[in-house]
This record gives sequence, C-alpha cells and structure tokens, in this order.
Amino acid sequence: MTLLEKPRAEAGEDRPRPRPGLPLSTRDRLSAIPFLIGAVALVGALLLVPFIATVYQSLTRDNGFTSTFIGFENYLNLLENPTFGRSVLNTLMWTVGTLILPVGVGLLIAVLTNSVPGGRWLKYVFVLPYALSGTATAVIWGFILRSDGALNQAIEFFGGEASTSGWLLSWPTNTIVMIVASTWQATGVTVILFMIGLQAIPKEVVQAGELDGASGPRLFWHIILPQLRPVTVVVIGMSIANSLRVFDLIWLLTKGGPGASSETLAVTMYRQTFILSDYGTGAAVAVVLSVIIVGASWFYLRHQLKRG
Repeated sequence: MTLLEKPRAEAGEDRPRPRPGLPLSTRDRLSAIPFLIGAVALVGALLLVPFIATVYQSLTRDNGFTSTFIGFENYLNLLENPTFGRSVLNTLMWTVGTLILPVGVGLLIAVLTNSVPGGRWLKYVFVLPYALSGTATAVIWGFILRSDGALNQAIEFFGGEASTSGWLLSWPTNTIVMIVASTWQATGVTVILFMIGLQAIPKEVVQAGELDGASGPRLFWHIILPQLRPVTVVVIGMSIANSLRVFDLIWLLTKGGPGASSETLAVTMYRQTFILSDYGTGAAVAVVLSVIIVGASWFYLRHQLKRG
C-alpha cells in the first residue's frame, strides 16, 4: 500500500457500513418507539380512556346514583327527540355562519388594511375584541340585544321599528344574532393570521402579477389568494372546530332557550348532564358531537392534503 492509498483506506474505514438485517428506515422507526411510549401513554390516559368511558356511559341509564346498561336506547331517544334535531340544525347554522362571517370578514379586513396608510392601527379596532373572554362578550352583547338595549335604541333613533320582544326570544333570530356576536369576537384572530400570511407573500410575486396586467380583484383572486392557501387551511380548520363546540356565549345569553330553541349540541350535552342529571343521554350527545368534530376535521384536512 502506497502512501497515497493508505489515507484513502483509513477514510473508507470511517464510513458507516450498512449492517445486515432490517432496512435502515424500519430500524429507525423501531428505535423511536421508546421515545413515543410516554406521549402515547399520556394521550391514552387523557383522551382515549375518558372517551371509552363516555361511550360506555352513553349505553347506560345513569342518573348519578344507579347505572343500568340499556344498549343504544339513548341514541334512539335522541333521534326521536325534536329538541335534538333543532340542536343539530343550530350547530349546522353555527358552522356555516362562522365559516362565512369571521373568515370572510377577517380576510377582507386584512387585505384592505395591509396596504392602506395607517392600516396597522386600524386593524387593532377589529383585533381587540379577540382579547375579551366569552363571558365579557356575552355581557356586552346582552346589553346590546335586550328589548331596551343599544340595538333597539339605535333602530328607533333612525326611525325604524325596534323589536319589542328583544332579539334573543325567537328562533332563528336568536341564533343569527349570537353568530354575529361571535363574529365580532372571533374576527380578530383571523385578521392576525391573514396579516401574517400577507406579509409572507414575496413582493416579487405581486409585482410580477402587476406587470402582467393583474390589478384589483384579478390580482387578489389569481395572485394573492392562492399564496394565502396554507393560512386559509388553518383558519377554516379552527373555525370548524370552534363552531362545533361553541357553548359559553349561548349559555350566558339564552341558556339555550327559549324552550331549547337556541341550543347547539354542546349546550344540549351540558343541559342533559348537569341540569337534568341524565348522564347517559348527556354522554350520548357527547359521543355524537365528538364523532362529528373528528369526522369533519378529518374530512376537511384529508381533502386539503389531497389538493396540496
């Protein structure tokens, strides 16, 4: 071996040689298992075990003192209950409303204030309500929507006919105005996320679109909006999950009334469990709501990943 060949041989000895047996990728997966045991055990303890217990409880007649296994009777009773049907309809209205209003309004505000002088300060007007809790939002809108509240006074001031019974005592008006109240609070986070997305768009891309003759709506639709797709996926996913589990605003404004007309599935679950002490029916509603949330999120994310 010459002097030139010896360093090459020694360098070759330092190179990792493939070992016989399992492929490297499989070996890496197996070596990662000990590090995942803790996380999997934590998820199982905090999520899977309570869910399994809730599923079992939904198959029982449980009043807090005695528990009797009754199979799927709770689910059949829900299907025959018109209150549950109205609750599902209200949940659907909340889902559609919180997709159209907070997402659409937030995108519009972010785009309009992004290039306007002083827009940085203007957007704070829309972002600040997001810092309020659901309780504070409910208190504010309770004063606005009651029969002698600010909304009726404003309508009368401009010569309109105010609602004598208030805005929260008839369906579907009560659900619609609560969606508007939720939009007032939730728009802030969509504005923040869309502003981040707009600032991440390369200026060269926008300038290239302008050189090609795109401007105004065409520039937004064909250049800006496609660049906002990753942020839009996150915003819509958050809106779907939040709308399906909305509770605090409804409970504080109407308690699901009058006559359970404004209940969503989350409010129905709370009323059955903690007000009526019907833990079996409450657990059945919780299972239905969980399946809807997981199913909707899975379908949406799978659809978006396929498009990506």
